[in-house]
Amino acid sequence: MRTLTRTDQIVREAMRAGARPDPEMAVSEWADRYRILSMRYAAGPGPYRTSRTPYLKEVMDALSPSSPYERVVLMAGAQIGKTEAGNNWIGHVMHMAPGPMMMVMPTIELAKRNSKQRIDPMIEASPVLRKLVRERRSRDSGNTVLSKEFTNGGILVMTGAESAVGLRSMPVRYLFLDEVDAYPGDVEGEGDPVTLATARTRTFARKKIFMTSTPKIKGLSRIEAAFEESDKRYPWVPCPFCQEYQTLRWTQLRWPKGEPEKTWYECEHCKGRIENHHKHWMLPRCELRPSADGDGKTFGAHISSLYAPVGWEPAFADIAKMVEASREDSSILQTFVNGILGETWRNTQSPPDWRRLYDRRESYTLRTIPKGGLFLTAGVDIHPDRIEAQIVAWGRRKESWLVDYVMLDGQTQDPAAGAWPGLADLLHTTYRHESGTDLPIMIMAVDEGDQTQVVREWVRRQPVGRVLDVKGEPSGEPISLPKHVDVNWRGKKIPRGLKMYKVGTGMLKEELYGYLNLDPPTEESGEPFPGGYCHFPHLPEEFFKQLTSEVLEIGGVKAVRGKSGAMKRRRRPEWVPTRTRNEALDTRIYARAAASQFGMDRFSESKWKELEAQVSTASKPPSAPGSVSAAPVSRDSFRPILPEDPYL
Repeated sequence: MRTLTRTDQIVREAMRAGARPDPEMAVSEWADRYRILSMRYAAGPGPYRTSRTPYLKEVMDALSPSSPYERVVLMAGAQIGKTEAGNNWIGHVMHMAPGPMMMVMPTIELAKRNSKQRIDPMIEASPVLRKLVRERRSRDSGNTVLSKEFTNGGILVMTGAESAVGLRSMPVRYLFLDEVDAYPGDVEGEGDPVTLATARTRTFARKKIFMTSTPKIKGLSRIEAAFEESDKRYPWVPCPFCQEYQTLRWTQLRWPKGEPEKTWYECEHCKGRIENHHKHWMLPRCELRPSADGDGKTFGAHISSLYAPVGWEPAFADIAKMVEASREDSSILQTFVNGILGETWRNTQSPPDWRRLYDRRESYTLRTIPKGGLFLTAGVDIHPDRIEAQIVAWGRRKESWLVDYVMLDGQTQDPAAGAWPGLADLLHTTYRHESGTDLPIMIMAVDEGDQTQVVREWVRRQPVGRVLDVKGEPSGEPISLPKHVDVNWRGKKIPRGLKMYKVGTGMLKEELYGYLNLDPPTEESGEPFPGGYCHFPHLPEEFFKQLTSEVLEIGGVKAVRGKSGAMKRRRRPEWVPTRTRNEALDTRIYARAAASQFGMDRFSESKWKELEAQVSTASKPPSAPGSVSAAPVSRDSFRPILPEDPYL
């Protein structure tokens, strides 16, 4: 008889495990019977109790093998136990229904931290799990930070949403997607991370997917989109006085003016005064009631932090304090909506749907200037292997037309070689106006951020006044007063030396998104386009995705001085990318900064008339400041942005 190899044994164990019927035990029942919370990381160590967070019982049970649901979606406020519910599911799978499982966190670093602080302690503290995972003593133990092999035939792999390799590493039956609204918009050019991860489950007929997150921006929220496809369940709890069921809403909170610590909840039926401690009685009687039919495969629940158990934050008083604070500091409002209510934030500066911009493209030809365009500026973004530039025509009331988008291939480490000669050619190129006049680029703004010293050296070689060395800053005016970067050995500025301009990208992005959200006039109305309206020719989808690739969110904390003179900590808004590529947005912002430097924001009526007179005279084109006489430059060497472009 042939001796079985270790591989043969593993295969046979997996086959036996696969042949066994799925267990009857629900996830919540398993957690109550076998899960032990570690003393190292749990606030309340000891046996896990579903009764502590009863609103999660139905969510966990929907993840059980006997449940008919294929996908479970939990959109919730912060710190209500949603990740622990997922960890209970992981333990249940390891013990009762082993198979290939993947857990995806927003980043690999978070995946490692979760493994060390939650998964490892859960395994160590629960005897039934400790027996299934070998100690991490050698490389072949099957127990690493991001991979846990079970002796009964299963495996848990943990990865980050920014790793395309990790997301397509293996087929999985079970998929846990945690904090999906914090995932990047695009993974290494391969697409949406949720789509990539979900594709790993296609070969399994009886698969389970658990998606959970605190939601973020309206229209960009993955968890909200998934919840809308579900049966949309909300927790209903009874009033301790009249026993009538209701969903908890923050608008029912009441407190004396200036005394949020005395907050109570007013029953919408009997007007009874419900204190925070009454949740001890209310939560065990919670029911998740569906409000829609959904797709029949998705169980969805929306739970706000108003249901946080007694002793957990936030209590009713904590929520009232946040409401009062948001009246003085509006930046807190998004944190309240996302983290407490578990709802998406509708941002006034949210980017428009790129499809809407793509669908309203106009018929004018790329590299030509329509009638309303009166002068040109360019914004330039530098990369190690290429240069990208956007040329924009500007008209009255800041109406604009994209005239050209150019990519110049080549290295950018040598200011006299590679892609740089092509950029010099672009600077001296003219574009044909609808009137027949050839217009030059009046000012070109080049971002020094990626190649600071090289950019400065190249700008020094260009005609004075034609090219700006710029650097983006999250705050500030559209373009600042220049800073002299050419100084002598004593630190004194050199006359006519290079100057660097800071560009307030935050303010200009808010302005741009406001303009992109404008609606064009109807043909029947005969009205002109609104001021600031942005016109685009037939560019590919990728351009519009890049143009709308950032969102304004509440970011880190900074110290500011209040009215009393005391320093307070405030959260500041910041622009966050939703995808890897955003050059179309950056170059547009720099072209706008160049227009500001040219004086567009200060033009008088006489200046506008002067520009209109210049474009109406085809005999002599207007000259750019500091321009030199040069023969027309061939544009054959410029690679325009095209659908088949390898960079897109």
